[in-house]
Amino acid sequence: MKKFFIAICLVIISGMNADAQGNNYVQDYTKFDGLALTPPMGWNSWNKFACNINEKLIMEIAEVMVSSGMRDAGYEYINLDDCWHGDRDSLGFIHPDPERFPSGMKVLADFIHSKGLRMGLYSDAGSRTCGGRPGSRGYEFQDALTYANWGVDYLKYDWCNTEGLKAEGAYKTMAAALKKAGRPIILSICEWGDDEPWKWGPAVGHLWRTTGDIFNCFDCVEDHGTWKSFGVMQILDRQKGLRQYAGPGRWNDPDMLEVGNGMQENEDRAHFSMWAMIAAPLIAGNDLRAMTKETIGILTNKEVIAVNQDSLGIQGFQYSVKDKLETWFKPLKDGSWAVCFLNRNDSPQEVDFDWAKEAVQDSLSKRDLDNRAGEYTIRNLWTKKASGTTEKRFKATVPSHDVVMLRLIRNI
Repeated sequence: MKKFFIAICLVIISGMNADAQGNNYVQDYTKFDGLALTPPMGWNSWNKFACNINEKLIMEIAEVMVSSGMRDAGYEYINLDDCWHGDRDSLGFIHPDPERFPSGMKVLADFIHSKGLRMGLYSDAGSRTCGGRPGSRGYEFQDALTYANWGVDYLKYDWCNTEGLKAEGAYKTMAAALKKAGRPIILSICEWGDDEPWKWGPAVGHLWRTTGDIFNCFDCVEDHGTWKSFGVMQILDRQKGLRQYAGPGRWNDPDMLEVGNGMQENEDRAHFSMWAMIAAPLIAGNDLRAMTKETIGILTNKEVIAVNQDSLGIQGFQYSVKDKLETWFKPLKDGSWAVCFLNRNDSPQEVDFDWAKEAVQDSLSKRDLDNRAGEYTIRNLWTKKASGTTEKRFKATVPSHDVVMLRLIRNI
């Protein structure tokens, strides 16, 4: 009996040890909380430079981010996209391209941080990145530790060369790796919306791409044969039905900005306004060193940025469409409303909006724009001038491929 009792105890202890040992391998597959409480703002290298990046360029961009007023307007991330990679060493750790980044990523991160900015990097869930560089598949925990040691603050994680992988599982692995490394890093899910990341992404990442790549035209599709990229309006149309998934710390990402990359000024203004209205990350993709005053004016319009960065975190919605003239509304934290009239026509369109007769209700935020409860003062966010009150009908001409953007401020 004594031997039997001892045997039973040994089995129980063994089981307890196994459970304890197993717990050491339990992973936290969730993102860092408390990050990206408003849509991230910054710059990314891909739209303008693709693989043609180096240490000197990134340092110059960081300096102009400060001198142009963009940092003071809220932009903080300097994100290196694809092709910064060199080889892995004998232990599997990734190193930057020694010719393009001779000082190393830690030095570059320190430089960016010294400017009051944050640094982002790019990797891929597959064996190779979209540009053919080493991906993170099988090296997730090593790469996350490396990024943390370098001082990285943001990771854009792409989806090329991922044969056989399931998106949710692959992104959870990287989320767990980042958590294990210990440095709070924003995880940008770049899966192109194929596996509906808005359904599983909120627990795993801070933002997720909803579409394929953007292209610098107002309303077109660029056919590359095996894949397509989309103009600004094409991307905007693909956001329908997604606003309920967005909020503080979890954002729909319609891809980076093309402001300053070749469209007309009015089209850039419309692009920036709509990204603000739908609470999209504001990640510039142009050459900051060669900006016109018009481009700077668009990217640093603090009143439009305030709509995007509103702490309520509610994505705007399309209220009506008539003859390609769209009316959008976005509820704001202080009881104000942002309103945007978007003209997709090739000719000017007239707005005649009767606030007293229109019942604007948002079931998501449970906010109503009820002029009967008190009128609002109207401010035009691009002319930066008062435009009367909602006591009278609002009339304006919206130029082709342009917007009239307003903020309605409740009169107390």
